[in-house]
Amino acid sequence: MVEPLLRLEGVTKDYGTQVVTRVLRGIDFALDRGEFTALIGPSGSGKSTLLHLLGLLDRPTSGRIYLQGQETTQLEDLDRTRFRGYTIGFVFQFHHLLPEFTATENVLMPALALEGWWDARMKERAQALLREVGLEDRMDYKVSRLSGGQQQRVAIARALAMNPALVLADEPTGNLDTQTGDQIFELLRRSNREHQTAFLIVTHDPRIAERCDRIIELIDGQVCSDRRRSSRN
Repeated sequence: MVEPLLRLEGVTKDYGTQVVTRVLRGIDFALDRGEFTALIGPSGSGKSTLLHLLGLLDRPTSGRIYLQGQETTQLEDLDRTRFRGYTIGFVFQFHHLLPEFTATENVLMPALALEGWWDARMKERAQALLREVGLEDRMDYKVSRLSGGQQQRVAIARALAMNPALVLADEPTGNLDTQTGDQIFELLRRSNREHQTAFLIVTHDPRIAERCDRIIELIDGQVCSDRRRSSRN
């Protein structure tokens, strides 16, 4: 049997000491390589908390998270940081780009953070990714000069810079108008198909969710439904 890319076993997350609030209540699911999945649920259902755990930005209170067969919950901080950097890409609603740097330099930032330098080969890949997302004429622009949709394109290229197996996208179209949001979704979908990168997309937009291959719904910190579409769009 092929090991799934991501596997959660009984994952819980509590906050507080004197008054304990359980946000996640025994999460179990797995993602295969190349899956394109939406994570939905009402505000307060635990979506953001779960994304932080999957991104190795926080640790569960109990349970286990396996990524590429590696049990991640017991990794030391430095090992977690490096493993995250080479395995996971992130796309956020508000980009988190560095405004005084160019589009190319922003895409190179993951390499700089992990390796402490970048070379001509890394720069060539960064610019190839920017061409993929339609920014071949904006590579040397500071991102502060780009529109919101263009900045999100830079963020997608940055998320793919280290060729991650998994991209976590937190409301990637939530701050965009409908037309631009659709364009960004299509870029994510194309990256999924061309690079066989798995995507887990948190969204409140039912239009976006219904265009994914699989929809996982959280309510009150539990998976209440997990359904797959019969065909891809």
